[in-house]
Amino acid sequence: MKKPLLAALGALMITGTGLAAPAVAATETSTGTKAPAAVQAVTFAGTVSLSNCSGSVVRFPDSEDDDPALVMSNGHCLETGFPAAGEVIVDRASTRTFGLLNSAGTRVATLRASKITYATMTDTDVSLYQLTTTYGQIKSSYNISPLTLNDTHPVAGTAITVVSGYWKRTYACNIDGFAYRLKEGAWTWKDSVRYTSACQTIGGTSGSPVIDNATGNVVAVNNTGNEDGGRCTDNNPCEVDQNGTVTVRAGINYGQETYQIPACFGLDSKLDLNASGCTLPKP
Repeated sequence: MKKPLLAALGALMITGTGLAAPAVAATETSTGTKAPAAVQAVTFAGTVSLSNCSGSVVRFPDSEDDDPALVMSNGHCLETGFPAAGEVIVDRASTRTFGLLNSAGTRVATLRASKITYATMTDTDVSLYQLTTTYGQIKSSYNISPLTLNDTHPVAGTAITVVSGYWKRTYACNIDGFAYRLKEGAWTWKDSVRYTSACQTIGGTSGSPVIDNATGNVVAVNNTGNEDGGRCTDNNPCEVDQNGTVTVRAGINYGQETYQIPACFGLDSKLDLNASGCTLPKP
């Protein structure tokens, strides 16, 4: 995993794991040239900063304005520490706060959780917090809409932007492909999104929404990268195919798909792990 946070000059350290290579600036490519216009259309609106990570206010395709709002980040960004392999957390009380950003990346409000609705690092690496406010209240108070989770599988070659509310930086690249299994230390994730090399995400970008530039919808949540070429160890995830063949891609970063999440939620943002089509791991 990325460290949830490694502050500049090492001034503030949060317990976690590895850090990827330095970031590409928000408005430039790795070669220093200006990013394509399509990338500039992706803003910080609806993203949030956590104490140690990034995240976003997210909705489902059928969410209503009066539904309690949800914030999505990584399972490894929980205030209580990393969930163990096989552990699934459901409906745990939380009063965690999140800094809501507008399109320019300016913090405009502090949102508060009422609970951790769902969190795990098994098969995926995600946390979903229910807030004390609704989508409609956030919209009316701050004129900020949530990001929509796409409910179909992402496609290789798609132009994407990883938007970090913590660092107020963006990382533009493409979906290079998918890892059948991604193993890192004690954890294994299924069907992970592999980025092309331009997305050199860093510690603190954990939990960032991965946005499809063409639709503005979220297709993944940023979570890890191979720091120095290690094989399947902490900080150095490896890919494992259907035949058990291991591939190490030093310097390449990954996200976890989110299209499977909407099927697990019903009215009023209520989690239902037994719903038809829900494939998220159960406790």
